[in-house]
Amino acid sequence: MEGVKDLIVYKKAFALAMEIFYIAKDFPAEEKYALTSQIRRSSRAVCANLAEAYRKRIYPAHFVAKISDGNMENTETQTWLDFCLACNYLPVDKHEILYAQTIEVGKLLNYMIMNPNKCLTLKQKNELKPHD
Repeated sequence: MEGVKDLIVYKKAFALAMEIFYIAKDFPAEEKYALTSQIRRSSRAVCANLAEAYRKRIYPAHFVAKISDGNMENTETQTWLDFCLACNYLPVDKHEILYAQTIEVGKLLNYMIMNPNKCLTLKQKNELKPHD
């Protein structure tokens, strides 16, 4: 039985959040309650929203809303990555790699938003089939 942790988007978002967690350990102490906590929170929130959306997929409008929230958090992570680069906490090449990962996650989330019917439960898919 497939669960949210089996989704490619979840795996990619989780890996990105973990990479950000480890990179943020090297940020200056004065950033602990600002940049460090914000980028960790927003990157982790993508997975949290995916998990909530997965449980809400029997309600397409709720599902799309939670995936949209995850997409918003992903975009926020991009902004924090830009701040990391501007503050010289990340080298350009690392920023480019992480930013590319957020773009990939965003594309997957957008696909889910635009195609919620492909994420329905098996019961819903059976209910949408024409009956004889």
